Amino acid sequence: MHKLILALACCSAAAIQAAPYIPASGQLVVETVPRRGDPAQQELRRLRSQLNASPNDITLAATIARRYIALARSETDPRYLGYAESALAPWWQQAAPPTDVRLLRATLLQSTHQFMPALADLKAVLASEPQNVQAWLTQATVQTVQGDYTGATTSCARVSGLSIELVAITCIANIGAVTGKAAASEQLLDLTLSRSANAPQDLRVWALTLLAEMAQRRGDAATSETRFRRALTLSPRDSYLLGAYADLLLEQNRAADVLELLRDQERIDALLLRRALALQQAGKQSAMQADIRELAARFDAAAQRGDTVHQREQARFELVLRHDAKTALTLARKNWDVQKEPADIRIYLQAAVQARDAAAAKQVIDWVATHHTEDAAATRLIHQLQAGT
Repeated sequence: MHKLILALACCSAAAIQAAPYIPASGQLVVETVPRRGDPAQQELRRLRSQLNASPNDITLAATIARRYIALARSETDPRYLGYAESALAPWWQQAAPPTDVRLLRATLLQSTHQFMPALADLKAVLASEPQNVQAWLTQATVQTVQGDYTGATTSCARVSGLSIELVAITCIANIGAVTGKAAASEQLLDLTLSRSANAPQDLRVWALTLLAEMAQRRGDAATSETRFRRALTLSPRDSYLLGAYADLLLEQNRAADVLELLRDQERIDALLLRRALALQQAGKQSAMQADIRELAARFDAAAQRGDTVHQREQARFELVLRHDAKTALTLARKNWDVQKEPADIRIYLQAAVQARDAAAAKQVIDWVATHHTEDAAATRLIHQLQAGT
């Protein structure tokens, strides 16, 4: 179960990837160093010391990598993903590393949207270990993000025979929610969660977050908020969860609540973006402009590195904060080539509406129709495009 929790922790790891943070002044506190008395940090220092002495100890390296990946999620700190990769350095470039390393490499590749090499590693792992539930679950996650719902359904089916009910149902509900089975998927997942009180906390957070998003897509803000808040009581530092809840609050023009929710979260690009959007709603122009400058610097730095992880967020930045619909639409189209989640649909349609370019949105509109994707916001945007407004 420990490895499974690791897989779930990595399902939204891409959300915490961040460009290097350059502070505006030398007086700004940019990091709080973990207390030396922190038992988890003490244990990691001890393990790192052992690995430095025996860098080819694959069991130790894999253990350290898993710890760092888990910390990347729990501490919303993307540096830990780099530390995890560093621990695996002796095997990282190998064409066919040992299975444990290959699975961890796939997880880290997935977290930076390198989906094709991640899938290649996962398929190799499953060829040698067809009962590896973590590999099946991670593969299902990547396939769902890419819109390969047939492949994802097959992967989830394999998970159902290898893990507990809540894992299997959440996996399949994530697909059903975007393929015309939203109501049945939400009902089944809600029921399964209610009888899974003893499931690991990370699993319950995953299920609650998905349930909150399902309610949000059908326009039930009250139920969505209740579920987001329940999830936050279990995992208050989860960056994906914070961003998703902030989006719900932004939809309701609750800027003050967003600013309170995201206090001291500026280092994470996706959360800084949402704070800037809240400042815009609140009419706090000076603070908003400072955040816009910071975000622009981070996106520029990412572009120079060839990092395309944040194209969805950058499209939103250009559209809503810079009011550049043409650039936003270009970014949304590039992002669509990589991933096809509901948020990707919405930003593409929003950019097309603002750019008054219904033709550019045809592939997304066709996608929604083909897969019977149910999303109240997307439906409104499509109607606007079709009406020429």
